[in-house]
Amino acid sequence: MRSKIRLLLCGALAACSLLPAAWAACRDAVVLVHGNAGTPSQFDNTYVELRARGWNDAEILRPAWGNRLCAACNDHDGSEETPVREALVEALARSCTGKIDVIAHSMGVTLAAKQIVQYGLAADVDAFVGIAGAYRGLWSCGTYPFHVVTSTCGAHGLSVNSPLLTGLWGHPLGARVHTIKSWIDQVVCYGGVCTVGGVHSSRIPGENASHDFATGHFGLLTDTAAFQVDLIE
Repeated sequence: MRSKIRLLLCGALAACSLLPAAWAACRDAVVLVHGNAGTPSQFDNTYVELRARGWNDAEILRPAWGNRLCAACNDHDGSEETPVREALVEALARSCTGKIDVIAHSMGVTLAAKQIVQYGLAADVDAFVGIAGAYRGLWSCGTYPFHVVTSTCGAHGLSVNSPLLTGLWGHPLGARVHTIKSWIDQVVCYGGVCTVGGVHSSRIPGENASHDFATGHFGLLTDTAAFQVDLIE
Protein backbone atom coordinates (compact mmCIF):
# COMPACT_ATOMS: atom_id res chain seq x y z
CA MET A 1 0.00 0.00 0.00
CA ARG A 2 2.78 2.47 0.88
CA SER A 3 4.56 1.85 -2.44
CA LYS A 4 1.30 2.39 -4.29
CA ILE A 5 0.79 5.70 -2.52
CA ARG A 6 4.32 6.83 -3.42
CA LEU A 7 3.80 5.94 -7.08
CA LEU A 8 0.55 7.89 -7.21
CA LEU A 9 2.23 10.85 -5.56
CA CYS A 10 5.15 10.81 -7.97
CA GLY A 11 2.77 10.71 -10.92
CA ALA A 12 0.85 13.70 -9.66
CA LEU A 13 4.04 15.70 -9.11
CA ALA A 14 5.36 14.79 -12.55
CA ALA A 15 2.16 16.00 -14.18
CA CYS A 16 2.35 19.33 -12.36
CA SER A 17 5.98 19.83 -13.33
CA LEU A 18 4.89 19.99 -16.95
CA LEU A 19 2.73 23.03 -16.15
CA PRO A 20 5.02 25.61 -14.53
CA ALA A 21 2.56 28.45 -15.09
CA ALA A 22 -0.03 26.64 -12.99
CA TRP A 23 2.37 25.72 -10.20
CA ALA A 24 1.80 28.96 -8.31
CA ALA A 25 -1.89 28.13 -8.08
CA CYS A 26 -1.29 24.67 -6.66
CA ARG A 27 -2.68 23.93 -3.23
CA ASP A 28 -2.95 20.86 -1.09
CA ALA A 29 -5.90 18.59 -1.76
CA VAL A 30 -8.15 18.37 1.31
CA VAL A 31 -9.85 15.35 2.87
CA LEU A 32 -12.89 16.03 5.08
CA VAL A 33 -13.79 13.09 7.34
CA HIS A 34 -17.17 13.12 9.09
CA GLY A 35 -17.94 11.54 12.44
CA ASN A 36 -19.76 8.42 13.61
CA ALA A 37 -23.10 7.83 11.84
CA GLY A 38 -22.61 11.14 10.04
CA THR A 39 -22.59 12.11 6.37
CA PRO A 40 -20.25 14.09 4.11
CA SER A 41 -22.86 16.86 3.97
CA GLN A 42 -22.04 17.76 7.58
CA PHE A 43 -18.94 19.40 6.12
CA ASP A 44 -20.97 21.58 3.74
CA ASN A 45 -19.95 24.83 5.45
CA THR A 46 -16.28 23.88 5.20
CA TYR A 47 -16.71 22.83 1.58
CA VAL A 48 -18.31 26.18 0.70
CA GLU A 49 -15.51 28.04 2.48
CA LEU A 50 -12.84 26.06 0.61
CA ARG A 51 -14.50 26.76 -2.73
CA ALA A 52 -14.76 30.46 -1.88
CA ARG A 53 -11.01 30.55 -1.24
CA GLY A 54 -10.08 28.94 -4.53
CA TRP A 55 -10.12 25.18 -4.07
CA ASN A 56 -11.81 23.39 -6.94
CA ASP A 57 -14.19 20.50 -6.47
CA ALA A 58 -11.62 17.87 -7.48
CA GLU A 59 -9.29 19.03 -4.70
CA ILE A 60 -11.86 18.36 -1.95
CA LEU A 61 -12.64 14.77 -1.00
CA ARG A 62 -15.43 13.83 1.43
CA PRO A 63 -15.50 10.07 2.03
CA ALA A 64 -18.67 8.48 3.37
CA TRP A 65 -17.97 5.77 5.92
CA GLY A 66 -19.77 3.62 8.46
CA ASN A 67 -23.33 2.58 9.24
CA ARG A 68 -25.51 5.69 9.47
CA LEU A 69 -28.28 3.82 11.28
CA CYS A 70 -26.21 2.14 13.98
CA ALA A 71 -23.57 4.34 15.58
CA ALA A 72 -22.75 1.64 18.14
CA CYS A 73 -21.90 -0.77 15.30
CA ASN A 74 -19.06 1.35 13.91
CA ASP A 75 -15.44 1.12 14.97
CA HIS A 76 -11.99 1.85 13.50
CA ASP A 77 -11.36 -1.53 11.90
CA GLY A 78 -12.43 -3.03 8.60
CA SER A 79 -15.08 -1.53 6.34
CA GLU A 80 -15.09 1.81 8.15
CA GLU A 81 -11.44 2.32 7.26
CA THR A 82 -11.59 1.65 3.54
CA PRO A 83 -13.36 4.81 2.29
CA VAL A 84 -11.12 7.04 4.39
CA ARG A 85 -7.91 5.33 3.32
CA GLU A 86 -8.95 5.47 -0.33
CA ALA A 87 -9.75 9.18 -0.02
CA LEU A 88 -6.30 9.89 1.43
CA VAL A 89 -4.65 7.97 -1.41
CA GLU A 90 -6.79 9.72 -4.03
CA ALA A 91 -6.08 13.12 -2.52
CA LEU A 92 -2.35 12.47 -2.76
CA ALA A 93 -2.77 11.52 -6.40
CA ARG A 94 -4.67 14.73 -7.14
CA SER A 95 -2.53 17.14 -5.11
CA CYS A 96 0.01 18.97 -7.26
CA THR A 97 1.86 20.10 -4.13
CA GLY A 98 2.55 16.51 -3.13
CA LYS A 99 0.90 17.20 0.23
CA ILE A 100 -2.61 16.90 1.61
CA ASP A 101 -4.58 18.49 4.44
CA VAL A 102 -6.99 16.52 6.61
CA ILE A 103 -9.89 18.02 8.55
CA ALA A 104 -11.84 15.52 10.62
CA HIS A 105 -14.71 15.62 13.10
CA SER A 106 -15.51 13.46 16.11
CA MET A 107 -14.78 9.76 15.46
CA GLY A 108 -13.49 10.79 12.05
CA VAL A 109 -10.47 12.27 13.85
CA THR A 110 -9.27 8.93 15.20
CA LEU A 111 -10.35 7.05 12.08
CA ALA A 112 -8.27 9.34 9.84
CA ALA A 113 -5.41 9.26 12.34
CA LYS A 114 -5.30 5.47 12.27
CA GLN A 115 -4.97 5.43 8.47
CA ILE A 116 -2.18 8.02 8.57
CA VAL A 117 -0.27 6.10 11.25
CA GLN A 118 -0.87 2.62 9.84
CA TYR A 119 0.18 3.51 6.31
CA GLY A 120 2.99 5.93 7.15
CA LEU A 121 1.38 9.00 5.59
CA ALA A 122 2.36 11.63 8.16
CA ALA A 123 5.13 13.01 5.93
CA ASP A 124 2.51 13.61 3.21
CA VAL A 125 0.17 15.59 5.49
CA ASP A 126 0.84 19.31 5.72
CA ALA A 127 -1.96 20.07 8.18
CA PHE A 128 -4.20 17.86 10.31
CA VAL A 129 -7.15 19.51 12.04
CA GLY A 130 -9.04 17.43 14.60
CA ILE A 131 -12.45 18.80 15.58
CA ALA A 132 -14.21 17.46 18.69
CA GLY A 133 -12.32 14.20 18.59
CA ALA A 134 -11.90 11.77 21.47
CA TYR A 135 -8.20 11.04 21.06
CA ARG A 136 -7.89 10.13 24.72
CA GLY A 137 -11.17 8.25 24.92
CA LEU A 138 -14.80 8.70 25.93
CA TRP A 139 -15.86 8.20 29.52
CA SER A 140 -19.28 7.22 28.15
CA CYS A 141 -17.52 4.12 26.76
CA GLY A 142 -15.87 3.22 30.03
CA THR A 143 -12.27 2.09 30.46
CA TYR A 144 -10.86 -0.81 28.48
CA PRO A 145 -11.24 -3.74 29.10
CA PHE A 146 -14.18 -2.86 31.35
CA HIS A 147 -15.86 -0.95 28.56
CA VAL A 148 -19.40 -0.66 27.28
CA VAL A 149 -19.99 -3.72 25.11
CA THR A 150 -20.38 -2.11 21.69
CA SER A 151 -18.07 -1.94 18.69
CA THR A 152 -17.65 1.81 19.10
CA CYS A 153 -16.37 1.31 22.65
CA GLY A 154 -14.37 -1.91 22.18
CA ALA A 155 -10.76 -2.72 21.41
CA HIS A 156 -11.01 -0.87 18.09
CA GLY A 157 -13.10 1.89 19.61
CA LEU A 158 -13.09 4.85 21.95
CA SER A 159 -13.04 3.43 25.46
CA VAL A 160 -10.36 5.06 27.58
CA ASN A 161 -7.05 3.16 27.16
CA SER A 162 -8.37 1.03 24.31
CA PRO A 163 -5.73 -0.70 22.17
CA LEU A 164 -6.75 1.56 19.28
CA LEU A 165 -6.04 4.75 21.20
CA THR A 166 -2.87 3.54 22.90
CA GLY A 167 -1.64 2.45 19.46
CA LEU A 168 -2.03 5.99 18.12
CA TRP A 169 -0.25 7.59 21.03
CA GLY A 170 2.92 9.43 20.13
CA HIS A 171 2.71 8.92 16.36
CA PRO A 172 2.89 12.08 14.20
CA LEU A 173 -0.07 12.96 12.00
CA GLY A 174 1.44 15.73 9.87
CA ALA A 175 3.71 18.75 9.77
CA ARG A 176 1.11 20.84 11.61
CA VAL A 177 -1.55 19.50 13.97
CA HIS A 178 -4.36 21.59 15.45
CA THR A 179 -7.34 20.66 17.56
CA ILE A 180 -10.65 22.47 17.89
CA LYS A 181 -12.46 21.68 21.11
CA SER A 182 -15.13 22.80 23.55
CA TRP A 183 -15.60 22.51 27.30
CA ILE A 184 -19.35 22.12 26.75
CA ASP A 185 -19.09 19.34 24.14
CA GLN A 186 -22.02 17.09 24.99
CA VAL A 187 -20.34 14.00 23.48
CA VAL A 188 -16.71 14.34 24.54
CA CYS A 189 -17.56 15.88 27.93
CA TYR A 190 -19.72 13.03 29.23
CA GLY A 191 -21.28 13.99 32.55
CA GLY A 192 -19.54 17.34 32.27
CA VAL A 193 -16.07 15.77 32.42
CA CYS A 194 -13.96 16.66 29.37
CA THR A 195 -10.57 15.47 30.59
CA VAL A 196 -8.73 12.15 30.62
CA GLY A 197 -5.64 12.16 32.81
CA GLY A 198 -6.12 15.87 33.37
CA VAL A 199 -6.05 16.74 29.64
CA HIS A 200 -9.01 17.52 27.39
CA SER A 201 -9.80 14.35 25.47
CA SER A 202 -9.89 16.17 22.12
CA ARG A 203 -6.25 17.20 22.40
CA ILE A 204 -3.78 15.27 20.25
CA PRO A 205 -0.32 14.52 21.70
CA GLY A 206 2.31 16.66 20.01
CA GLU A 207 -0.19 19.12 18.54
CA ASN A 208 0.95 22.60 17.57
CA ALA A 209 -2.03 24.31 19.18
CA SER A 210 -5.51 23.71 20.56
CA HIS A 211 -8.37 26.15 20.09
CA ASP A 212 -11.45 26.54 22.29
CA PHE A 213 -14.95 27.48 21.17
CA ALA A 214 -18.04 27.84 23.34
CA THR A 215 -20.30 25.58 21.35
CA GLY A 216 -21.51 22.01 21.30
CA HIS A 217 -20.18 18.92 19.57
CA PHE A 218 -21.72 19.62 16.18
CA GLY A 219 -21.40 23.39 16.37
CA LEU A 220 -17.65 22.88 16.58
CA LEU A 221 -17.89 21.51 13.04
CA THR A 222 -20.51 23.71 11.41
CA ASP A 223 -19.69 27.05 13.07
CA THR A 224 -15.91 27.10 12.63
CA ALA A 225 -15.59 26.57 8.86
CA ALA A 226 -13.62 29.76 8.20
CA PHE A 227 -11.28 29.03 11.10
CA GLN A 228 -10.72 25.47 9.87
CA VAL A 229 -9.60 26.77 6.49
CA ASP A 230 -7.42 29.41 8.16
CA LEU A 231 -5.58 26.56 9.90
CA ILE A 232 -4.70 24.73 6.68
CA GLU A 233 -3.72 27.76 4.58
